[in-house]
Amino acid sequence: MKILGIDSATPLASIAVVDDARVLAEARSETTGHRADLLVLIDRVCREAGVAPGELDAIAIGAGPGSFTGLRIGMATAKGIAFAAGKPLWAVSSLAALASLVDKPLVTAVLDARRGEIYAGVYRRTGGVPTLDGEERVMPPIDLPAFAWRGDDISTSVGDLEGLDVRATPTGAAVAQLALAGSRVDVLVGGAPTYIRPSEAEIRYPDGVPGALRKR
Repeated sequence: MKILGIDSATPLASIAVVDDARVLAEARSETTGHRADLLVLIDRVCREAGVAPGELDAIAIGAGPGSFTGLRIGMATAKGIAFAAGKPLWAVSSLAALASLVDKPLVTAVLDARRGEIYAGVYRRTGGVPTLDGEERVMPPIDLPAFAWRGDDISTSVGDLEGLDVRATPTGAAVAQLALAGSRVDVLVGGAPTYIRPSEAEIRYPDGVPGALRKR
């Protein structure tokens, strides 16, 4: 199956086209927070893979957690491509995709959440696929050792922060391959990013942004 994998949970967006376990083409690029940037990268990767949107079997998106703007743009872009091509949209955790990059029994995936916090999740490999052990959370970095502790099991940390065992960000190829190995539920209609925590606007304006139309 030919899958377009997209992850924009971090400032380093990653796109890939995979044919089952084989990566046909992939690319990463710093994005400026515009949908057009992501579409240009997707077009480039599809051309390099020699695959037209209609020839894809599905679109896979890293649903977060991560950058609020990046996640919204990624989800909207993936939905647009899936709808136009008449293909299903599969969503996976960006932290799980990050954990899948490390071939270890126990992996702690970590992404910078800004505002002095991190997103983290602990994963165990079951049959080669990372399975969440507990829940994904947002926390201060100082809480990470206690969160990742699993008795005598040694966890390998991976993410975009200094001091981790492996420095990396989620890849489109990992998203696509994880989606292929998963439940393959089509989220084209109701799919939404996984934010975990409220946005800065929701924190600053719990009763709504001043001047904005209130919901009835």
